[in-house]
Amino acid sequence: MFENKYIQQRIEKADKLREVGINPYSNESLRNCTISKYLNVNSDIFHTENKRDENRSYTVAGRIKFFRLMGKAAFLKIEDESGMLQVYVARDNLPEGFYNEIFKKNIEVGDIVEVTGYPFVTGQGELSLHVDNLKILTKAISPLPEKYHGIQDKELRYRQRYLDLIMNSEVRKTFHIRSKVISLTRRFFENKGFLEVETPMMHPIAGGANARPFVTHHNALGIDRYLRIAPELYLKRLIVGGFEAVFEINRNFRNEGMDATHNPEFTSIEFYWAYKTYKDLIIITKEYFEYLFEHLELPTILPYGDLKIDFNKFTEIPLIQSLSEIGGVPADIVEDKEKIILFMKSKNLDVNEKMNLGQLQGELFDEYVEAKLINPTFITEYPVEISPLARRNDEKTHLTDRFELFIAGKEIANAFSELNDPLDQLQRFEGQMAAKDSGDDEAHEMDEDFVNALSYGMAPTAGQGIGIDRLVMMLTNQHSIRDVLLFPAMKPVKHEINLHDDEI
Repeated sequence: MFENKYIQQRIEKADKLREVGINPYSNESLRNCTISKYLNVNSDIFHTENKRDENRSYTVAGRIKFFRLMGKAAFLKIEDESGMLQVYVARDNLPEGFYNEIFKKNIEVGDIVEVTGYPFVTGQGELSLHVDNLKILTKAISPLPEKYHGIQDKELRYRQRYLDLIMNSEVRKTFHIRSKVISLTRRFFENKGFLEVETPMMHPIAGGANARPFVTHHNALGIDRYLRIAPELYLKRLIVGGFEAVFEINRNFRNEGMDATHNPEFTSIEFYWAYKTYKDLIIITKEYFEYLFEHLELPTILPYGDLKIDFNKFTEIPLIQSLSEIGGVPADIVEDKEKIILFMKSKNLDVNEKMNLGQLQGELFDEYVEAKLINPTFITEYPVEISPLARRNDEKTHLTDRFELFIAGKEIANAFSELNDPLDQLQRFEGQMAAKDSGDDEAHEMDEDFVNALSYGMAPTAGQGIGIDRLVMMLTNQHSIRDVLLFPAMKPVKHEINLHDDEI
């Protein structure tokens, strides 16, 4: 895999370093300062008479991103996770022979080095480091892509994320924000009195949501297991057991297609709150967003492509009402199955006439409403037929006490007052099994143990799931879920990708 001529030249340089007693893969570093700290603590140098202080000494380390030789001296730019720093390397400040025989011949862009020196300001007005000592820590044998073009191939960026992170500091910023979102989410719910718990990732029954599962096999038991679609049913078992507020930041797996908003594995938070309703969840969701924006120090109006999302404007509307008021579907057809079928046919839409009314209303919503929900919108009162785990509304028994939160045309959260009637839940599961027998491979499996748990009594409870990946997309103006996943799922390639082709 290292037959490329440029790689071979770098391997030879690593060997030459070894020959003179320098380990090109050292495990010892004396770094005592990050680049951002160096720039901050030495900002006063700009205001000194000589714009330098030879009595100060710092050791920083990073990857060489720029290298310019000028005879007896060189300027480098090195980068660590915190920032970029210009360093000045002069022949006469290094041990005799080091500059010409070691530095000029064997060190280049991509290598990771440690430099020690003092701060000064160049004639161009840039705070830099004047090098007294330089040590190579890691010799890079694969050359980086050309600086100004970087990595143009998105497939390559996703497959070799390490290279993407090396070349694009903005990508690193996205994942810093993602990490902060997860950390803040945990802190927010803990501050609200929720207990973080862990539930199984391999389930005996595929459940918790309507989705096609991944199947694995447990050799010792000789049985199949299903990778977690959602932790919902286990978390609600804990409410039955007496916990009153629980959450789990979880990885879920769904054996479905991949597109801009779907990856086979994804991260969400699910939380369940006893003695609360879905209306309480609307309140806490707004508080959660306020908390995120405050601690991320983001403006509450964010760009998303050509759109502007105003996080000050949360609205609510029932699903059926949204079909006509937002989607423009004639109001006189939205509660009549046959009229919906005729309408969809008139619009040349694919329609499954075996679907029930609630499913058809869901199809209309997907087609005519979802993409129009730019500012945060709670869509409420979902039909029972598409909400197998949600509680029926006491007055409108064909609807459920449920909402989904949409932002920029994408579902971000799903929540409802939980169904705690074991007989109703059993009937819902039976209905899902009938749908599965009719060919719906995403219908929910029967879970008798969960029904049994409900039979012991679950307090009135509200539960919610928030998609972390899609939320980060909104906050960082990313339009593909792959841009907020460090290692997204990719189709396998049959041939090796060469990083050093002329087109890169």
